[in-house]
Amino acid sequence: MALLRAFIRTARMVKNTSRLAAGLPADDEVLLDAPDERLAPALVAAARGEYDIAAKLLAATREAAEWENRDRYARRLAAFARTRDEWLQSWQSESPHDPDALLVKAELAVRRWWESPARAELLREVGPLIAAAAEGDPRDPVPWRIALDHARGTNAGHTEFEKLWAEAVRRSPHHYGCHVAALKYLSAAWYGSHRECFDFAERAAQDALPGSLVQALPVRAAFAFLTEGGRAVIPRERLDEAADLAIAVSAAYAPADPWPAEVRNLLTYVLIRLERWQDALDQLRLIGPYATSFPWDRVSDDPLGQFLELRDGVRLEVASTIPLHPRSEHGGRAPSGDH
Repeated sequence: MALLRAFIRTARMVKNTSRLAAGLPADDEVLLDAPDERLAPALVAAARGEYDIAAKLLAATREAAEWENRDRYARRLAAFARTRDEWLQSWQSESPHDPDALLVKAELAVRRWWESPARAELLREVGPLIAAAAEGDPRDPVPWRIALDHARGTNAGHTEFEKLWAEAVRRSPHHYGCHVAALKYLSAAWYGSHRECFDFAERAAQDALPGSLVQALPVRAAFAFLTEGGRAVIPRERLDEAADLAIAVSAAYAPADPWPAEVRNLLTYVLIRLERWQDALDQLRLIGPYATSFPWDRVSDDPLGQFLELRDGVRLEVASTIPLHPRSEHGGRAPSGDH
């Protein structure tokens, strides 16, 4: 019987896998961390050593209080500046008190020292840069997200963390980036526990605005539990509830929308770990061409290759569950089409 089941599973894979590619872009059409239409010109100009477009972009997000976009763009610009920072140096030289340049400078400084063995000591020297960014525009929550990351890296205690968290939510109660930074601090890998992490994520999701990515925060807690392990046991139903909530959040956005791409990639990872293959395939179709480094870079040095490999694996798993001979609507075997 075991041999027969294996034979049937293989036959189903062969028969059904190709048609399950419907709605999935070809491998060579999938992009890793593709910038949106506003960020792309800024990165192109930065590659030429020019900062004007980046400056205008971040100024626009600040003036319009687009805090989520501001956070994402500042992260991407700082990531680019780690290897190509001539444009940022020129910007700082020309406008040393520009709040947007100060923001990117603070984010870059935290990123540069994060992997150092002397991280805590080196990051403490970055404190004044973060303070300067915060003073640049008192309304801006993004420097406080950087401050929360900084607190994690400098081994700050819970009292200091709570002070920073209060400053962040006072400026933007539902800011996704600040919530993610707080969740990391409270994770079992840092200064909390899996239960503390889940409790925080679930409370935040309940209080979130409709359609907000904060509603998907519990799936980040599920990811932390699935990847970090530990002695705490989180019930399977709590993991499934986190995934179900993130599926609902994902459904609120259009297919192949770059904005929720990271949440959809993260959700797909969690669904794969939970062996919810059809749900994972549904998310892969919604992701479209927008693969993101996180979470795949946590499990592979080749995040794009890992994404594509797992995408194929999900199709195989779904294909193996589809009957070889689907029943017709009348209850019998579907006609073969021969006459």
